[in-house]
Amino acid sequence: MCPESGKRDANDETEPSYIRKVTELEASLKRKTQLEETYLNQLKYARADLANLQKNTERRIDEGVTKEKERLIMQILLIAEELDLAVEEARKVSNINILEAIEMVKRKLWNVLRNEGLCPIESVGKPFNPHLHEAVLEIETLDHPEGTIIEEVSTGYLIREKLIKPSMVKVATTPRPNVARRKRND
Repeated sequence: MCPESGKRDANDETEPSYIRKVTELEASLKRKTQLEETYLNQLKYARADLANLQKNTERRIDEGVTKEKERLIMQILLIAEELDLAVEEARKVSNINILEAIEMVKRKLWNVLRNEGLCPIESVGKPFNPHLHEAVLEIETLDHPEGTIIEEVSTGYLIREKLIKPSMVKVATTPRPNVARRKRND
């Protein structure tokens, strides 16, 4: 604009073209920077999702392996217990060769089970725990405190502190007064 006339000069535009170009480039750069930040954030979230997926997959695989291992150990455990019974029977008939062979197999089998984390539950003399024991009989006695396990019918087992087979036990209970005896004395 010419200051005296108030008219625009032919060379006078509202903004010179290079300033417009710089403004356009700055706006374009700003848009691209925002887009870049958006992509970077999406990448970070995708990486976090991938890490979580990997952890979940590993956890599920571990759980599946543990369940299958427990299932297998339960089957082997039944065989091991039957071997225990076979050893007892072989002792009764006094066949030393059979007894030694069965005991050797039994020791190897129990070593495998122990190495896989199987451990027996110690029950006799301990207080009854419904999470570890299954009471098959209550025996009235004054020789043991009430709730104490006095005999183990079948051994229970844990695998790494997880119950896979409860102990079958006989539990002490205090004798109850005989109602019939009381009526005769009255």
